[in-house]
Amino acid sequence: MTHESPARRPAAAPARASGLDLGRLLLEGRAFFALIAIIVIFSILSPFYLSTNNFLIMSSHVAIFGLLAIGMLLVILTGGIDLSVGSTLGLAGVVAGFLMQGVTLEWAGVVLYPPVWAVVVLTCAMGALVGLVNGTLIAFFKVPAFVATLGLLYVARGVALLMTDGLTYNNLGGRAELGNTGFNWLGFNRLFGIPIGVLVLVAVALVCSLLLNRTAFGRWVYSTGGNARAAELSGVPVKRVQITVYVLSGICAAIAGLVLSSQLTSAGPTAGTTYELTAIAAVVIGGAALTGGRGNVRGTMLGAFVIGFLSDGLVIVGVSSYWQTVFTGAVIVLAVLLNSVQYARRPKRAAPTDTPSTPSQSPARA
Repeated sequence: MTHESPARRPAAAPARASGLDLGRLLLEGRAFFALIAIIVIFSILSPFYLSTNNFLIMSSHVAIFGLLAIGMLLVILTGGIDLSVGSTLGLAGVVAGFLMQGVTLEWAGVVLYPPVWAVVVLTCAMGALVGLVNGTLIAFFKVPAFVATLGLLYVARGVALLMTDGLTYNNLGGRAELGNTGFNWLGFNRLFGIPIGVLVLVAVALVCSLLLNRTAFGRWVYSTGGNARAAELSGVPVKRVQITVYVLSGICAAIAGLVLSSQLTSAGPTAGTTYELTAIAAVVIGGAALTGGRGNVRGTMLGAFVIGFLSDGLVIVGVSSYWQTVFTGAVIVLAVLLNSVQYARRPKRAAPTDTPSTPSQSPARA
């Protein structure tokens, strides 16, 4: 009898371990499984959903959310939040439209039409400036991230409205005689059959993934989100990291604004309203912790595709826009709940078990 119980224990332990591993796999891969379920369900409900052309169209829509979500991920990994990305997207479109319409120099009596590459560079610089202001307020002036970025949300939106007087810049295709054609290339052209916006998203995702996984800066980002005080004491330049992630978030939002305005060939001051919430939702659905220190680009991309494919699928099957809001909100709440379950388990598994009987067992073995 005494020899049978040790033999049974190894058999029971792998069974329990396999059960835990399966549950952990389902929990950590929930965004992937949710995306597969969405594709299968809507493919059954609509014969048009499961088609190559429709997938590419939906992917071009996801590119906007994905670009915002990547920048948001970098910020959330440090334990911050950026509520200004939607307004930065709208301001980026307005700045690009303003430049494409021509910059009038009244004192010189000329109108300058910058080339498209200059428009892209200046627009990204504007996004970096917004991020720099956010990062400086948070890192050096200790303004809470929620308050600082909420203030920049209104500032950026107000500047966009002032620049346009509430109107929309149309016909941003440019003219050949002015040398500023090609702006719509981001929105309408395809390379190897794939929309340019999707390729831009893939490129940005790869760069950010390498940045987080293969560089010292990536380790600094995770350590800052895990424990900023401990990271600073160990030599991590926490303030510089905080400023950098907000600058990168602003640049990602500016790129998203360029892609969106290029797809629409127009730029309005209200573009990107509430997009910051969609970006946060994509990061959370992808498994990142809002407290910082946990998350990755792969999960965030899956989260963006979950939201984008779900929204487009509801439109294709004819669901009311009001119900679309309900479904999206339910998915976000479920994702946050699963995140709480996932990260609440980890400390318990990692914590050492206090077993006072272990000292008495070793003499028995001896």
